[in-house]
Amino acid sequence: MVLEATMICIDNSEWMRNGDYSPSRFQAQADAVSLICGAKTQSNPENTVGILTMAGKGIRVLATPTSDLGKILSCMHGLEIGGEMNLAAGIQIAQLALKHRQNKNQQQRIIVFAGSPIKYEKKALEMIGKKLKKNSVALDIVDFGEDEDGKPEKLEALLASVNNNDSSHIVHVPPGQNALSDVLISTPVFTGDGEGGSGFAAAAAAAAAAGGVSDFDFGVDPNIDPELALALRVSMEEERARQEAAAKKAAEEATRQEKGEEAQPQSDSQNAAVTTTGKVTVPMDEDDALLKQALALSMNVPGSDSSAGDAEMSEAANDDQELALALQMSMQDSSKDSSAQSDVSKVLGDQSFMSSILSSLPGVDPNDPNVKDLLASLPGQSESQEKKNEDEQQPPKDDK
Repeated sequence: MVLEATMICIDNSEWMRNGDYSPSRFQAQADAVSLICGAKTQSNPENTVGILTMAGKGIRVLATPTSDLGKILSCMHGLEIGGEMNLAAGIQIAQLALKHRQNKNQQQRIIVFAGSPIKYEKKALEMIGKKLKKNSVALDIVDFGEDEDGKPEKLEALLASVNNNDSSHIVHVPPGQNALSDVLISTPVFTGDGEGGSGFAAAAAAAAAAGGVSDFDFGVDPNIDPELALALRVSMEEERARQEAAAKKAAEEATRQEKGEEAQPQSDSQNAAVTTTGKVTVPMDEDDALLKQALALSMNVPGSDSSAGDAEMSEAANDDQELALALQMSMQDSSKDSSAQSDVSKVLGDQSFMSSILSSLPGVDPNDPNVKDLLASLPGQSESQEKKNEDEQQPPKDDK
């Protein structure tokens, strides 16, 4: 396997808008570039590929030599078409990019797509070719599109000046129904130095030889390159599973949203009904229980709570008897106290008895005014005095 660093020069001039190559010159060229980049990177893992454009405002390097196929293919999108192709400047800048490659062991190769007229003279192109040959740079030319002003002869002179041991090639692709990439598959530009190239290139060439139709999946024969065939199959299955999962998820979300919008008002009404019924059912259950208990008591249903009611009634009757006994005892005590008080008042009301008691006491004079006042203030004495005064106030009755 050849270790190479390749720079591909793309023609993006106004001539690329023509449709003599399906679907257009620029699109056919882009498909061929993608196919060549895949073949180069598959033939050797250390191969690198870079891309630049030769028209427009100036030479533009889209990608320096790299082994990242995704980066190479992504830079092809969104290219602008316009201006005229500058072949000499494009080749010189491609040579400069290869000169600064990281791995100096890589061989240098430039692939030029020329689909528009060439304004340079044959001698100028021969000088560029000799410079490339001096720096050991191989050149592959894909001639398609316009052939005015001796374009094929100029490109042949360029190839003759740079060719060394048949390391450089040129392919003339006439307009027709066949795609540009289908024609290049069977040429040394694609397969590489007549060594058959990689399994990717061989499988593509076999598919092109069969009229562009292959019996194998993805156009790759598993017998030639089983690892590539397996990788392509796994990648396709994963992509299909991912798309199916995404579609299923989107459908489920759509149905969930529809069901949620429909069920929301129903759930609100159900919640309101549950809350109202929940508030009413609790007291209704209590009322039913009380009603059943009352009916059982009134009907004297056996096994009901009548025994408990009788027990409560007997306990209440016992409590009433105890209360009546306590009241009776308190009445007797109050009557005893009143009788004792009446006896004491009678004793105190007897003045002669009190005077005899006071005279018997040593040092007490019954005739002392203070003693008399004290005796007069006693309850019995006051009552007797009041009674005496009342008798005095009543007029005497006349005897008839």
